[in-house]
Amino acid sequence: MAAAAASSVQEVLPPILDSTSDPPPLFDGTTRLYVNYECPFCQRVWIVRNYKGLQDKIKLIAIHLQDKPLWFKHKLYPENKVPALEHNGKIIGESLDLIKYLDSTFDGPSLLPDDPMKRNFAEEMITYLDTFLKNVFTSFKRDPIEEASGEFDYLETSLKKFDDGPFFIGQLSQVDAAYVPFIERFQIFLQEVFEYDITAGRPKLAAYLEEINKIDAYKQTKCDPKWLVQLYKTRYMGSG
Repeated sequence: MAAAAASSVQEVLPPILDSTSDPPPLFDGTTRLYVNYECPFCQRVWIVRNYKGLQDKIKLIAIHLQDKPLWFKHKLYPENKVPALEHNGKIIGESLDLIKYLDSTFDGPSLLPDDPMKRNFAEEMITYLDTFLKNVFTSFKRDPIEEASGEFDYLETSLKKFDDGPFFIGQLSQVDAAYVPFIERFQIFLQEVFEYDITAGRPKLAAYLEEINKIDAYKQTKCDPKWLVQLYKTRYMGSG
């Protein structure tokens, strides 16, 4: 109950640190999650932190990606990427690794069930994730309605696997944390630019998005739709 209560509190987000910003007192025993608020890879880990009710245990630090503080690379994380977790005197990176690390290391509701069948299916979906992303992003430069439909059909089929909840393995899991930042962005961009509703004819996917948008731990991490559309138009369509 404590985790659920913590995840329902609207967090006041800290300011974004740039090249003019001083570092926090690094490696002082405080656990910190370094993110960028618009980054889907960061959003994966941010969702898990929130859902497990770790707002008081893991401090959020926002980094400006186009104007990063020099100390971030030179004093904290030579890889110079977010997300990154400062914990127990070390730095851990890579969003999928961090999802698993937060879930297994910290208290709060588990995001991976004991059921072997569900665990195996979760692993299958995580393994397919790179293919899913590549195919959808590639379609933006050509015909997403034609080329990306199969990927959204894959989501619809996956959501039919278990009937004990609206999410990919029934209850909210690491799989949802890994996928939903991108599903969110694809839905926004394809609707706005191509008038393509990814939920049309896909009732499970429509229900999925409706249900996940009821979860405060996720809602607090969502991107700015206008910013997202402009970014993707510039990046994938060459238009400003």
